[in-house]
Amino acid sequence: MAQELIISISGMRGLIGENLFPETAAAYGSAFGSFLKQRHTNEKKLSVAIGRDSRPSGSMIFSAVASGLAAVGVDVVDLGICSTPAVGVMLRQLNCRGGIVITASHNPTPYNGIKLLLENGIAPPKEMADQIIEMYRQRKVAFVGALDCGSININHEANQIHANKVLSIIDKEKIVSKRFKVVLDSVNGAGGPEAVLLLETLGCEVICMNTEPTGVFAHTPEPTAENLVTLCQKVAETGADIGFAQDPDADRLAMVDETGRYIGEEFTLAFASKYIFSQMPGSAAANLSTSRMIDDIAAQAGCSVIRTPVGEANVANAMVANNCVIGGEGNGGIIDLRVGPIRDSLVGMALALALLTDTNKTVSQLAAEVGGYAMHKSKYPADKNQAAAIIKKTKAVLRDACVNDSDGCRFDLPDGWIHIRTSNTEPIMRVIIEAQNPETAQHYIEQIESICRDVLNS
Repeated sequence: MAQELIISISGMRGLIGENLFPETAAAYGSAFGSFLKQRHTNEKKLSVAIGRDSRPSGSMIFSAVASGLAAVGVDVVDLGICSTPAVGVMLRQLNCRGGIVITASHNPTPYNGIKLLLENGIAPPKEMADQIIEMYRQRKVAFVGALDCGSININHEANQIHANKVLSIIDKEKIVSKRFKVVLDSVNGAGGPEAVLLLETLGCEVICMNTEPTGVFAHTPEPTAENLVTLCQKVAETGADIGFAQDPDADRLAMVDETGRYIGEEFTLAFASKYIFSQMPGSAAANLSTSRMIDDIAAQAGCSVIRTPVGEANVANAMVANNCVIGGEGNGGIIDLRVGPIRDSLVGMALALALLTDTNKTVSQLAAEVGGYAMHKSKYPADKNQAAAIIKKTKAVLRDACVNDSDGCRFDLPDGWIHIRTSNTEPIMRVIIEAQNPETAQHYIEQIESICRDVLNS
């Protein structure tokens, strides 16, 4: 059975040649351009910055989206292959009224997608996303005549401007003095050139793995433990201080300690928060699926954490509304508003190296200090109705839990928590479990697996 094209608050994502075609991308581009023109009626000419990850289908989707925008009279700035956070930086740098990232994030090569950004660098909120989707589906677009079509211009400055923006938030010379040895695995995605530029400017000896943006992913692209075995081996073999792994559009970062042990994505926000709170105490924002490590770190610093539904835009909007000093998600996505309201692997790298520098400790030492929880992440091929049934059964089993249903359902218990939700970008249901020890986590895992079997096999 063919998969359906996914269109949601997170944008559009699908399989090239199966449900995502040039005409699909062009129509979506025209809808976004028409939406922006309605939003900025007093401006004669609007521009949109477009960047793409390194997938072979990226050029095709770019051409289609750009033609759709030009057809409704919107100018396009072609940023070429660059990271998602770089697009956010550049659209604000160039005073664009919107941005588009052509990426399927951590999904395999057959997928691609179209992510929309407003002029502030944040994805449209639900009301606006729904309006754009309706305009796309109903083809409510305003095509222009030949003399009013938009132009398409090239800009190659994204890598340098993004790196410079990240460098501005840390003490560069202090980190340079440490001469860190770093292994970088960019999975042949978009982030390699930007990350190498940043790390070399910070005086690091960079051992590159898959940093060429060929789009032919060297391994399954999601930066999880099972996909980063080679990175772990390389860190151990070379005696590196740390290993960094990016996803294809470089908005997520996972880390490997100096022994070659994958410590994971959850520690990325923990390390960033620990450093930031030591420099400027304030509040943080994190989604419901993020480890309690950030709560512990915030409490130690006399700071607070605001919890949001899953989604970069939800975290970013909470950060702006509450003037948060740091934020992000447990998938390795770090947001520092001084750089931009988008998850940024380069920010994660810079803040991790700053923490290592200031504490004079190893990655494993820091992980031992801030860690201590057992986490399990799984996913099931469940639709929204099946997920709702699973949540209903879980509520019946965990009657004493504190329930937050702002995004799927999170069950908080004294010794752990469980978050169940459907994905906005894949036809799956995600389950994240965190507990004080592996035995407790296993107990909750078995409970949820039993409930899932009952629902999915019925």
